[in-house]
Amino acid sequence: MRAIVAHAAKDVRIEQVGQEEPGKGEVRLRLATGGICGSDLHYYNHGGFGAVRLKQPMILGHEVSAFVETLGEGVSGLDVGQLVAVSPSRPCRTCRYCQQGLHNQCLNMRFYGSAMPFPHIQGAFRESLVADALQCVAADGLTPGEAAMAEPLAVTLHATRRAGEMMGKKVLVTGCGPIGVLSILAARRAGAGEIVATDLSDFTLAMAKSAGADRVINSKDEPEALAAYAADKGTFDVLYECSGAAAALSSGIAALRPRGVIVQLGLGGDMTLPMMAITSKELELRGSFRFHEEFAVGVELMRKGLIDVKPLITHTVALDDAISAFEIASDRSRAMKAQIAFS
Repeated sequence: MRAIVAHAAKDVRIEQVGQEEPGKGEVRLRLATGGICGSDLHYYNHGGFGAVRLKQPMILGHEVSAFVETLGEGVSGLDVGQLVAVSPSRPCRTCRYCQQGLHNQCLNMRFYGSAMPFPHIQGAFRESLVADALQCVAADGLTPGEAAMAEPLAVTLHATRRAGEMMGKKVLVTGCGPIGVLSILAARRAGAGEIVATDLSDFTLAMAKSAGADRVINSKDEPEALAAYAADKGTFDVLYECSGAAAALSSGIAALRPRGVIVQLGLGGDMTLPMMAITSKELELRGSFRFHEEFAVGVELMRKGLIDVKPLITHTVALDDAISAFEIASDRSRAMKAQIAFS
């Protein structure tokens, strides 16, 4: 079967790899759609991010949907031919963090397409995939593209849980890529009263506006626009920091009211923090990393029509042209979510 394999920066190839057979509790899947994530772009453009670097060829991809092909021994609740959203999160379920219910912090996590451990965890961008049945969530009624959006949606649902009470809150979102725009949808669904979004791209800000942001600010064209929100010690209750940029975090902190909550999603490497402002305003800095049970919740929200991700899918290309999808996804002036159609 064919798979999309990263060898180094700007060296991603479509290669033949071996197939597997499902074992007990597993299913074999025929991949339907794969979405290109920010981490995939880091591997494609830079060979990694921060201290995480490619040390061996690695199949990319973790945002996928698929059709069930074969059921392994003991699998029930799934049907051959059924469309499923496939969670890339495969915790061991036995380590101390899994036993505490912190599956996203698993000591033995096998997360598709990750160069964090060595040997690397191979990804899901392949025509045929063997997965644990527990990873598969029925996506009946959704398109393959929508089902493949369950993973980034789950990231923002987890972040919204980390943020805490949202009803009527004033929310600032810095960075309007897919995670930022999905954060707007998640915050609004949780009851946010006012949402302001910032970015450097008019295209992504237009997407944020259409997703429900009350105001959008181009920080390049209006560098002082957030200053008004910093008056009287700040305005916003919650900051979703989705850019990974120190400048965005700093300006967002200035606009937070005392005892506001910072939820850091963007992974741009280590940043210098304005600790005096964090301390004096008694702000809470909360990390948000991946997800677990939120994956199935996200699928259910989409199936019920409570969150609509379709407008975020701006490009879909065939597997034969998959390399072009990485170039498209890297262009923030025209792409929000680029996906690859495997079948």
